[in-house]
Amino acid sequence: MKLTLGKQERLKSRKLIEKLFTDGKSVKNFPLRMVFLQVPHTSTFPIQAAFSVPKRNFKKAVDRNRIKRLLRETYRLQKEIVYSKLDKPTICMISYIGRDEMPFDQLFLKMTNLLHLLIKETSKNDETV
Repeated sequence: MKLTLGKQERLKSRKLIEKLFTDGKSVKNFPLRMVFLQVPHTSTFPIQAAFSVPKRNFKKAVDRNRIKRLLRETYRLQKEIVYSKLDKPTICMISYIGRDEMPFDQLFLKMTNLLHLLIKETSKNDETV
């Protein structure tokens, strides 16, 4: 598996993002929060992801962009965790809800825990359906 995060793997559809926030479920591992929804999408990849950092917590665009870059990088390096476990197409939005910037190594561990929480939640949904 290539460790890239291409255009097909990013969530960009406004309709899907709107549906994600109205119908989606969330998991948290402070300072990260993931809203996810298992729904068909146009990509050939099993999951499409988007990343956000609120302007309320980080006023400068430079800071927001740096955190988003770190989030994308930690996700990109660990996405095979999710790719091997998910069987239904999924969309997700990963948000940074903390007020202070976190170092890369700590963020990497938080992202690992968040992805494992996602797998656990989606497997619960499969068992109940």
